[in-house]
Amino acid sequence: MTDASPAPGSLIRELIDILRLERIEENIFRGQSQDLGWGRVFGGQVVGQALSAAEQTVPEGRSVHSLHGYFLRPGDAKEPIVYMVDPIRDGNSFTTRRVVAVQNGKAIFNLAASFQILEDGFDHQQPTMPEVPDPDELMGERELGERYLARLPEKVRESFPAALRERVVAERPIEVRPVAPVDPMNPKVDQPAKQVWFRANGPVPGDGSIHQYLLAYASDFHLLGTTLLPHGVTWLNPGMQVASLDHAMWFHRPFRFDDWLLYDLEAPSAQGARGLSQGRWFTRNGVLVASTMQEGLIRDHRKRGK
Repeated sequence: MTDASPAPGSLIRELIDILRLERIEENIFRGQSQDLGWGRVFGGQVVGQALSAAEQTVPEGRSVHSLHGYFLRPGDAKEPIVYMVDPIRDGNSFTTRRVVAVQNGKAIFNLAASFQILEDGFDHQQPTMPEVPDPDELMGERELGERYLARLPEKVRESFPAALRERVVAERPIEVRPVAPVDPMNPKVDQPAKQVWFRANGPVPGDGSIHQYLLAYASDFHLLGTTLLPHGVTWLNPGMQVASLDHAMWFHRPFRFDDWLLYDLEAPSAQGARGLSQGRWFTRNGVLVASTMQEGLIRDHRKRGK
């Protein structure tokens, strides 16, 4: 039998190509999409591509330190996305960019990002990395997904969209290893906090910008799902409507995405069909490199009588 698995490192190279974009005019870029199994564009992809578009218009020597975005409409994974960059300001130390992602003539996402020259200054970090098992001791999401699917009754398993079933068992561009995995088919009520290890599934060239694009992409995984933990549900439960509303990131220190990073997540509040989640990214030796926050829609139609 022929092994149809992708060549080592090919998937991360494909993702990097998707995040780098095609320049079609000054301050206008075009990006393609990956279909992760549900037909809509993955939110992290749009964040990463919008950041890439903004950065490509910034003077050399400045790197992103913060971004704030709003998801306006779902994107179609089968259609390209156009990113229009507004070069608002180039100051002596800071540069500001605004990006609107457009698909089929309508805005689906907007982003504001700020970039800074490299400067010396005070340095401290308050949160420390939680004590968790080493990633080498944990199973990846692909292996966990295979086990969950195998335990499902055949009729239930076949009711899943084919693309989603294939995605569960497919090789992935990013290795994801949860510290305390949640069974998506049988979730338990738990504390609104979790930790997940992330790493590119292959080497990432250079340093700086492309690693930031990849972290922005990955930062949308598991973030909103943390708000569901104390309620004993996942986005796969019937009646659940889950969608990101906004996304914010702050980049603190240099890192490489082809080294393991720990995503330390918690959800301080859920109310009004919305949930707030926040995360901190640590290197394997405990250096805080980035922070994220997101509010999302977590609507349970069963409780609404619909």
